[in-house]
Order: sequence, then structure tokens, then C-alpha cells
Amino acid sequence: MAGFDVNAARAQRLEALGRSWSFDLDGETFTLPTELGRGTAKALRKLDDNDVDGLLGLLMGQEQFERFERHDVTMQDIAAVLEAYGKETGLGLGEG
Repeated sequence: MAGFDVNAARAQRLEALGRSWSFDLDGETFTLPTELGRGTAKALRKLDDNDVDGLLGLLMGQEQFERFERHDVTMQDIAAVLEAYGKETGLGLGEG
């Protein structure tokens, strides 16, 4: 009896979602990962629950986050992005 094949399951998820999820803001496109590595997950756990910049910085990476910071974005905008991201990827960040 064969066991659960992690690589096959990952391949199915990546085929369904792709490697990144994107959103547009003021004519620019930003991407977030559809899967989080253990290192990123550990770093996320260390963040304060209200550290939105820390969360976005970890997900986007430094270069993208610096571009993102140049935009006039409200907390409601960020909440909408994180809600859509969670629904489409199943990651559910920024909740609760």
C-alpha cells in the first residue's frame, strides 16, 4: 500500500493555484505566494497580530513592499486584499 505522496499533492495545488497570487494597485501588480515555507510561517508567528507592515513585508519581499509603501493604501484596502488572498489560496492571513 502506497503512502500519501506529498510531492503529488503539492503539484496538484500548484497546478490549481499557480506559484503566486497577484493583485493590482494603481496600475502596478504585486504578487504573494500561494504556499508558505516553514521559515516564512515561523517568521509570521513572531509578528504582533497588528503588524500589517511586517506581514506584507514577509509575504511580498523587500523590493515589492517598498514599491507598495509608495501607494496611499487604507487599512480597508489591505483587509480586502488579505480577504481575497485567503479565499483564493486558503491561507486565511489577517483574520481573527
